Amino acid sequence: MPASPLNRRAVLAGTAAAAALAAIPALPGNAQAAHAAEAQRQRPAYRWRNAVIGGTGFITGVLFHPTVRGLAYARTDIGGAYRWDDRAARWIPLIDHIGWDDWNLLGVEAVAVDPAHPDRLYLALGTYTQSWAGNGAVLRSEDRGATWTRTDLSVKLGANEDGRGAGERLLVDPRDSDTLWLGTRHDGLLKSTDRGATWAAVDGFPATPNPSGQGVTFLVAAGRAVYAGWGDGGGTTAGLYRTRNGTTWEAVPGQPSGTSAGVPIRAAYDRHARELYVTYADAPGPNGQTDGGVHKLNTVKATWTEVTPVKPQGADTFGYGGVAVDARRAGTVVVSTNNRWATVDTLFRTTDGGRTWESLKDRAVLDVSETPFLTFGADEPKFGWWIQAVAVDPYDSKHVVYGTGATLYGTRDLKHWAPRTRGLEETSVRQLISPPTGTAHLISGSGDIGVLYHERLTASPSRGMATHPVFGTATGLAQAARKPSYVVRTGWGDHGNGAFSDDGGKTWAPFAAQPAIAKDAPGPIAVNADGSVLLWTFVHWDGTRYPAQRSTDNGATWAEVSSFPKGATPVADPVDPTRFYTFDADTGTVYTSSDSGLTFSKGAAGLPSGDSQFKLAAAPGRSGDLWLSTKGNGLYRSTDGGAGFTKVGSCRASYVLGFGRAADGARYPAVYQVGATGDSTAVLRSDDEARTWVRINDDAHQWGFIGDAITGDPRIHGRVYLATNGRGIQYGEPA
Repeated sequence: MPASPLNRRAVLAGTAAAAALAAIPALPGNAQAAHAAEAQRQRPAYRWRNAVIGGTGFITGVLFHPTVRGLAYARTDIGGAYRWDDRAARWIPLIDHIGWDDWNLLGVEAVAVDPAHPDRLYLALGTYTQSWAGNGAVLRSEDRGATWTRTDLSVKLGANEDGRGAGERLLVDPRDSDTLWLGTRHDGLLKSTDRGATWAAVDGFPATPNPSGQGVTFLVAAGRAVYAGWGDGGGTTAGLYRTRNGTTWEAVPGQPSGTSAGVPIRAAYDRHARELYVTYADAPGPNGQTDGGVHKLNTVKATWTEVTPVKPQGADTFGYGGVAVDARRAGTVVVSTNNRWATVDTLFRTTDGGRTWESLKDRAVLDVSETPFLTFGADEPKFGWWIQAVAVDPYDSKHVVYGTGATLYGTRDLKHWAPRTRGLEETSVRQLISPPTGTAHLISGSGDIGVLYHERLTASPSRGMATHPVFGTATGLAQAARKPSYVVRTGWGDHGNGAFSDDGGKTWAPFAAQPAIAKDAPGPIAVNADGSVLLWTFVHWDGTRYPAQRSTDNGATWAEVSSFPKGATPVADPVDPTRFYTFDADTGTVYTSSDSGLTFSKGAAGLPSGDSQFKLAAAPGRSGDLWLSTKGNGLYRSTDGGAGFTKVGSCRASYVLGFGRAADGARYPAVYQVGATGDSTAVLRSDDEARTWVRINDDAHQWGFIGDAITGDPRIHGRVYLATNGRGIQYGEPA
């Protein structure tokens, strides 16, 4: 099943400050300061970890350090960067400190290491180049990413845009460790002479940037020279450029042409043979490539040779992506195909400089038992797709790793492959349920990998993705409050868009029927308290909204609910099965139903409006107790079933809210939210019905955008589950 760009990788409207101190109610003058200090002293220490899934996102780059055994780095398109801990055999996340306001920096455009100074590490950050996204930044570290110094750029980077599997676009100059080069999408080539502290455009770089092009696709050192790939169209500007002195740049003479030499994707230098291998495709990828090839340049003789393993032809269309050389053996190279759906992508390996090649897929044995979701509902996993990151261990010729749209595979013998993703979690998570009973404490809905049933938080779900039908991306997940064995889900699937479970989410069956619009616009779903009524709404990926549909026979038949505001998210009352609620963000109006969703009428009006990210939540075990998160407009509460709302004075902003087990002696559930009481945004908990709040995350654990879902555990006080857009499911517990 192909991975697609995570749908949540899109415009995230609204911003807030990056870190939050202890949250307190509004008090005047010195009383407020004293209360703040006391709340800070009482803030509980929390331990944060990932609920293990394993990978799940696009691994866009892998880099072994050339002079340190066992040291490697990985980058992702929306989920940060990682360092490999060889002793623990797991990845260590490096930029979880990126906060709410800087969510655009969680995408990593490029990684660079300094061969002469092993502790130095550089990251180029920036997820999107659109006008609504912030500028990029460069992080530099002297301790392998344990601590960072940041330089903000005046240009934008595009770690989650077309061409994100190319690169690396960041390079330490082979002549001078103080000099760095950075290739951009639309602003040409940048240079720093003070180890990334300041940057300036390179005068005299021959290629002219294109606002809609790819710009510099990679930078690579070949001896003392630096080569730059350029991906903007054809003509005289496409291809390869170089500088031999760090000052003047020129087009490399004699470059290949034709269908096998379009956009240069990646390059790797064989220092023994003094040959530069370059992969090409007719589009930047990862999607859309139909042709390509591999060429090598003898940098001494200035001659080019085509060494394409297999040429695309007929229905077998694809490009070439990753390339890595064996630092120990001249002429030993690994390249990857990309976007090859007819026969599935592969790695080709040569030991004679490209005269002959072997497809490593042909004899590969894949073991995905550690991350079973990788079968995507099929009998066997695929060797991979979106393979643009390939690396060969400079200390072990048979240790090869490659990234895909869902994982990172590795081998030690060129035959047996298994995921190498411990510690690396890149899921974009949309929905979370923590059941009050059963063997699972967590059920989740995500982009690309549908719904997962987490028997254990420390291991990838043994059942893999929920199947029958398989969803690529989940759009809805709901549990009947008084019948927790009944769970429903919706999403994008090839064989149905809605399903139900009678055993708490362990096994699933598709709805017997579904509205015709569900195929093109599946949206959120709600189930009433006793599981007898379903309410499904429909939103197309382009934003078009459609009338809600209602079923009273477990999805066998559906009927339109014309009085329900199109595209709104339904919420079921957790006690009374006749009651549903929703919030119309366009008008700032709550709609309620007291006839099991058959009709809806207006409730409270005049609430904040104009943002579809507003979220309505119902407190468990109470009828008509509703909480409305309105982003920068604060938090509102109704205790009369939506007839009236009162603003909660203890917080300035609320982005998403959920509930968990009450504290000992407390009558009301613990309330968790991503929000703010002052100028900063944090993960907050209240044990006194939102009169006061304490911050439970810290500056090292912020994870960019975290506004989609949060829920406490109804069985364990203090445990909270948090959805992130690229760093998977985080869960925190008092230390």
